[in-house]
Amino acid sequence: MDSSSKKNGLPPSIDAVAELLKSQGYIADRALSTVVFLALKMARPLFLEGEAGVGKTEIAKVLAEALGRRLIRLQCYEGLDVNAAVYEWNYSAQMIEIRLAEASGELDRERLGHDIFSERFLTKRPLLQALEAPKGLAPVLLIDELDRTDEAFEAFLLEVLSDFQVTIPELGTISAVEPPIVVITSNRTREVHDALKRRCLYHWVGYPDAEREIAIIKARRPDAPAALAREVVSFVQALRQGELYKSPGVAETLDWVSALHELDAVSLDPQTVNDTLGVLLKYQDDIVRMEGSEAKRILDQIKAEIATMSRV
Repeated sequence: MDSSSKKNGLPPSIDAVAELLKSQGYIADRALSTVVFLALKMARPLFLEGEAGVGKTEIAKVLAEALGRRLIRLQCYEGLDVNAAVYEWNYSAQMIEIRLAEASGELDRERLGHDIFSERFLTKRPLLQALEAPKGLAPVLLIDELDRTDEAFEAFLLEVLSDFQVTIPELGTISAVEPPIVVITSNRTREVHDALKRRCLYHWVGYPDAEREIAIIKARRPDAPAALAREVVSFVQALRQGELYKSPGVAETLDWVSALHELDAVSLDPQTVNDTLGVLLKYQDDIVRMEGSEAKRILDQIKAEIATMSRV
């Protein structure tokens, strides 16, 4: 292990990253483990794109937990601005301070102006919080669903990520003691500008293959019967090959396994599938398309395939 890895407690290899994620129940493939390792090693933001529910956000959560770092989350939305993302002044507290100074008769305007624009009245939002490194450990900064913001915020974020510093006119420039570990996610509802992507290491997080999805269930839902887990994964994998408005992600697979376990199901049957499709699918058109004969057709097909594999 190199000295920087020892100092920061970072995993020293790709295999160590995979094991670190696995220790938190996150089963990553080699490509994802590699890009996470490089992002940590090179101190570069990690930009993750993919469908909703495939585990992009979870990467930041498990990294923070496994590395013993604070997780700071900036949830993006349309209209997100500097006040919500970086800082704002506590105007109510400032006004109270002014009124108290006036009432006491000790109104020194210059001193008061300096006092009310001090850190005591500063409300730190996620991007400013991420520049702090208590005990020398930089936090994990999760910028979630960046594609929901507009290009103006993207441009501002580009400036912050370039130097890991923020300028507050009344206080000056605040720089990171230690650059945070940055994970940016996007569901690709719109294209994020190339200028921001170039600052990052990029990875597309796709749906897992059947074996990895079974391993994810074993890690996250260890009480689920193995036969049920295999049937669930086979059914979900078949749905993803169809014409759905929104295919189920890994999060929905895990929810479905949990729901079936609560119903004491040990195997899939047409009635149980129809009754619980709302756990797996989130659009009525998709549910209507799948329920009844179509769900039975897929179920019969996967059970036949599993039976054939068992005989081999």
